[in-house]
Parts: sequence; structure tokens; C-alpha cells
Amino acid sequence: MVSLSAVHSSNASISKELPPGLVAVFVGATSGIGKAAFLKLAKYVRQPRFYFVGRSQTAADQILHQLNQINPDGRYEFVKADVSLLSVVDKVCETIREKETQVDILFQSQGTLDISTETSEHLPLIMALSYYSRMRFIANLLLLLQRSPLSRVVIVLAGTKEGPVNPDDIPGKKVLPWKARGHLCSMITLTLEHFAKSAPSVSFVHNYPGFVATPLEKSMKGVTGAAMRSVFWFMGLFSTKNYISLDETGERHCFLATSYRFSSKTQAGVFLGGTEVAVGSDGAVGSGVYIVDEVCESGGANVQMVLSGIRQDGIHEKIWEHLQSEFSRVTGKSAIQRRK
Repeated sequence: MVSLSAVHSSNASISKELPPGLVAVFVGATSGIGKAAFLKLAKYVRQPRFYFVGRSQTAADQILHQLNQINPDGRYEFVKADVSLLSVVDKVCETIREKETQVDILFQSQGTLDISTETSEHLPLIMALSYYSRMRFIANLLLLLQRSPLSRVVIVLAGTKEGPVNPDDIPGKKVLPWKARGHLCSMITLTLEHFAKSAPSVSFVHNYPGFVATPLEKSMKGVTGAAMRSVFWFMGLFSTKNYISLDETGERHCFLATSYRFSSKTQAGVFLGGTEVAVGSDGAVGSGVYIVDEVCESGGANVQMVLSGIRQDGIHEKIWEHLQSEFSRVTGKSAIQRRK
């Protein structure tokens, strides 16, 4: 466990250890964990240049007001967009690439628990937000991330909860509900490993945030959604002590986005004495891809064994091939055109 005091100490050093003018892109930052992390990072970074992407202009206006109070020396830009659509993701990335030559932090927490809706691009909404759009942002911004001295990608979902992947159903359309999380988490982690092979200067963190009270449960629709919300409410009566506050989750995700503990193979972050580089998803220290739990600890031997078995069976390559196929089907290309 990384203590909260250690997290606070590391975050307090950001203004001294990291250069001014860091460029960060936050996707899904108008509420919940993304918003909490966004506001915390704005507090610690000198002269930040931050973009935040979401659907609600009203929520964005409120956040902009907060940001100007927290750190008036920053430049903050809201990009209104529905990132469940890969074509829209491409437009958002084009906007950023027209204005920036590098991106230091890409933080993604967009998501839904709506399991019944399909997007106009014929992707299940839950997978479009949790997987395809997140990987599309990485593919489109990877070149800019490679130009950064920090180079950090943070994915908020359920790192350390990886499970088996059905090679005959990579999209997970027929995966049983109680196996869906493990299936999706392994897809995310193994795709991050693929990106890391071509971009060793970029660090990738896939995080499980624990129980945090956010608006996400409201996205569940219909009878199933009502039933699940009732279950969450009932569980909450007996487990409030296990909930993590938005303030703490904001601090911890700020730590994930900046700390030396989660360095890439070639880049570091904020160094704090006594903080060691973490064990990566493949069991190697400092591998550049990290799966971490709610207290910033790496996944243990059990989950590493699950991932190793998937790799040995070659399923990780099928996942990558599927992703490229869907990118091509929807947008006609594996990523937006690179610029020199």
C-alpha cells in the first residue's frame, strides 16, 4: 500500500520537480474521478495547459470557474464532444494536435454502465467508451506523448481485475456478465502493452479506483439498471467505510499521473525518496505498463499469471488485430494521419 501521506508528499513536489506548462488531456473529466484528478493536478502544476473533453457545457462552465480559482495561471480549454464515436475522437485529437507539439499526460475515465445501447458506428456503447475510444485517443496522440519528458497515460477502469478472454468473442458480445469485467480489463492491459512496445518512452497505467461515489451508476438503464442501482444502494449501507472519497481518489490519480513509481522504460516522473519503481503487468520492475489497485499497489502473481496465459495462447495478438479491424471499419484508418 502506498500511504496517503506519501501520495500527498509526492504531489506537493510536482511544482518543483516537473517543468511549468505541462500539457494534459482529460477525457471524461466533467464529473466523478476524472474531475477529481483534473482539479488536483491543476492545483499542483505550474502554468498548466489542460484540455478536458466531455458532453456537458454546464458542467464544464462550473469546472472552469473552479479552475480559475485553484490556479489562475493556467490555460484551460473545454472540448465538447461525444467520445463514444471514434469519428468524433479523431476530430478532438485533430483539435489538440493543431495546437500542441507534445502531450505530457493523457488521462481517460470516460465510461458507462449502459449495456443495452449501440452507437451509430455499431459498437456497444459500454465497449465504445470503455475500450475503443480510449485506445483511439492513445493511437492518435501517441506521437505527441513520445515527445514529452513525462509521457504518461492513465486509464481508469479496473486494473488488477484482469481475467480470461474468449478468443472466439473478442468484442465480448456473448461473455457472461460475471466474466465481462475480467475480459475487458485484460483487453485494455494487453493493448497497452502493445502500444508500449512501439513507444517505450511512454508509461501506461491501468488503475482500479476502488469504491468511489460517482454518477456512473445513473447510466444504467431499464429494469436491469434499476435492479443494479438497488443492489449498489443496499451494499452501500454496509460498506461505506470502504468507500474512497473524491478528494483521496483525486490525490491518488494525480500521483499515478506524475510519480516516478510508474516510470516508462526511458522517462521518470516526480521522485520521492523511498518510493520504488513499481512492478509492471508482466511481473518485471519498471516495464512501463502498470496495473494498480485503489492504494496504488501493483497487481500480484495471480493476475500476472492470467495475463501470461493469454499471451502464451496468442490471444493478445487477436485482441490487437480486432482493434485495428474496428478502427479501419469505422474510420477507414488505424489512426489519424501523423504530422512531422
